[in-house]
Amino acid sequence: MAVYAIGDIQGCYDELRRALDGVDFDCAVDRLWCVGDLVNRGPKSLEVLRFVRSLGKAAICVLGNHDLHLLALAAGNRKHRNETSLADVLRAADRDEILHWLRHRPLLHFDRAIDFLMLHAGLPPQWDLATAIDCAHELEQVLRSSDADDFFLQMYGNKPDRWTPELSGIARWRFITNCLTRLRYCDPDGRLALREKGPPGSQAKGRIPWFDHPLRATRAQRIVFGHWSTLGYVARHNVWALDTGCLWGGALTLLRLDQTPPAPHSVPCAGWQDPAHFA
Repeated sequence: MAVYAIGDIQGCYDELRRALDGVDFDCAVDRLWCVGDLVNRGPKSLEVLRFVRSLGKAAICVLGNHDLHLLALAAGNRKHRNETSLADVLRAADRDEILHWLRHRPLLHFDRAIDFLMLHAGLPPQWDLATAIDCAHELEQVLRSSDADDFFLQMYGNKPDRWTPELSGIARWRFITNCLTRLRYCDPDGRLALREKGPPGSQAKGRIPWFDHPLRATRAQRIVFGHWSTLGYVARHNVWALDTGCLWGGALTLLRLDQTPPAPHSVPCAGWQDPAHFA
């Protein structure tokens, strides 16, 4: 059995199938870990959702910010409603089944056997592994409950920006969401710097990629993540970054996790969007 993690797909269905064919992926025996952002801005979000869902237990997907955005739109939050690449999903005959499946995906996945943690974006330096798992499970329960629609209406925002266990309600859930699905940089005191989106070296003075924070409590844990296309492929300090910008004309990257060292495999992508349109 091979275990592969794959970077942000974002509706690039043809590239996904080509990447899996390139490693002879067999859903009967192999496993596919998706680091989130299955949908949005690419041409075939509906096809990606249907295909990954059809893999059943062969696929483990964590939620990314674009996946949550789709769920928020479906729940009535109209922020960024002009993004038309999700219209096919929202109009699909099997929309309800797909959205139910998506809403029940985890926000974090930890496999003790191969010692890998998967999430979409990042972890604040204050969280150890146990805290990260507990916080992810807490938010998962919200997404699967009667509180979900209310949460989606209040999900967007950059505050609070620093962790304290005393956070509660929407503020706590928003902080957890922002860490797991949006985080790239933080300040030395552990505050989230969510407006920073560029590659390392472009950020304001003193801001640190979350995985480079010297006091990060999860530095000993092997982590695979996506979300950061301007970062590209990174393999250092027990972290592997897999968003290599397929949507923007980069590549779609698979990483075989059950090998030592983990082995990457990438396929080039034609590109479906100009990043300047979303600056």
